[in-house]
Amino acid sequence: MSETICVLDVKIDNCSAKQAMKASVEFMGTAATSVVELVTIETLMLTRDKPELKKVIEQSDLVLPGQEEILEAAGVIDARYIQETRTQTYLRMYLKYLHKNHSRVYLLVETEEEADRLTAHLVSRYRGIQIAGAAKVASGTDMDDMLVNAINGGEVDCVIAILSSPVQEEFIARNRSLINARMWLGAGKLMEPIYKGRSKGEKVAAFVDRMFFMRATRKTAGK
Repeated sequence: MSETICVLDVKIDNCSAKQAMKASVEFMGTAATSVVELVTIETLMLTRDKPELKKVIEQSDLVLPGQEEILEAAGVIDARYIQETRTQTYLRMYLKYLHKNHSRVYLLVETEEEADRLTAHLVSRYRGIQIAGAAKVASGTDMDDMLVNAINGGEVDCVIAILSSPVQEEFIARNRSLINARMWLGAGKLMEPIYKGRSKGEKVAAFVDRMFFMRATRKTAGK
């Protein structure tokens, strides 16, 4: 992707869902593990105190905005891009692609509840996807070897990670050269509304996060 935007000093690809899908299909045809990162407000805010996280994110093959507020902060006014980001169009298109091609995936989660809920959603909505396994990931390197062996043993096409930052980014940074999957999709917590929904308390917390994010980006723009 040639066109990028910059939010809190992090470079993000500015493209349509169709363009992102075209790149992803190409990634699925290569031998090396390509990394697609859907960045969130939370992740971008963390980069202010963790410059190493910014470097890891920008090493991805494709960095996409996961929330419309990120586009707003960058001054993007294209209504199509904003709508596609709001409705997670790329994510849904990619899952349909995996379904159509009967792709094998491995899920990386933080809790057993997440594993159960996401698996149930994929089985219900995308029956063609073959789930090779799911595993919990915690901060640190103690379990890396076991997890990498499980992923590679499943002979998967894609790893879908729904982990918090910076655990998600740090894991793939450490293990990218060891994982045999065609693509790593770092979706963070963006899939929660799709397979789980949000409680009232979670919606309030998300609103507060957005307020702090918009304040931080305005300060950055004013410098």
